[in-house]
Amino acid sequence: GIRFIEVPLAFDALSVVVHRGNSWANTISPQQLSLLWNRSAQGRVNNWNQVNPAWPKRPIKLCGPGDDSGTFDYFNKAINGDEDNSRRDYTASEDDNILVQGVAGDEGALGFFGFAYYEASADQLKLVPIDGGTGPLAPSVANINDGSYSPLSRPLFIYVSRSSAARPEVRAFVDFFLEMAPAIAADVGYVSLPTEMYEAGKSAFANF
Repeated sequence: GIRFIEVPLAFDALSVVVHRGNSWANTISPQQLSLLWNRSAQGRVNNWNQVNPAWPKRPIKLCGPGDDSGTFDYFNKAINGDEDNSRRDYTASEDDNILVQGVAGDEGALGFFGFAYYEASADQLKLVPIDGGTGPLAPSVANINDGSYSPLSRPLFIYVSRSSAARPEVRAFVDFFLEMAPAIAADVGYVSLPTEMYEAGKSAFANF
């Protein structure tokens, strides 16, 4: 029964990455990612050729966020249909720098983490485009903003109770949030919205 205002802040987008020496994984589908990462794959899907028969029969080393991470929840919801539907026999860390090192240090490795962290480490990793059914697409600011990088991108919002929004300190906080969001989105692993979306959010909040 609470009436609220939806305020857009940023896009969250995930990158799937492999070692720079990986010559075979040039694209991957959500279905293949699920075959590799879902709970039933644990102890069973351990080699690259089990994901795609054209790939070599060599071990996969998996690296990804731990289950305390929102990135873990998001990936498993988007790829495996359930936030908790994940294998657990992989190198897990809440520190994306450790994940970067894990993938960069093993030619058989595959991992996932936020797009901003890939951008910061692009010289160490190979990005794997996702084929969601319309052809392979690598994440970029443009295709994250237009929604075509799917299913591993989504908008993020805060929700403000309409009754609370009448309070001056709440309005000041939301105005501050919207003013700062474009500058700090990448620093915390997200992608800034187009300027017009921030302006539309400010206008909608000011005139609710």
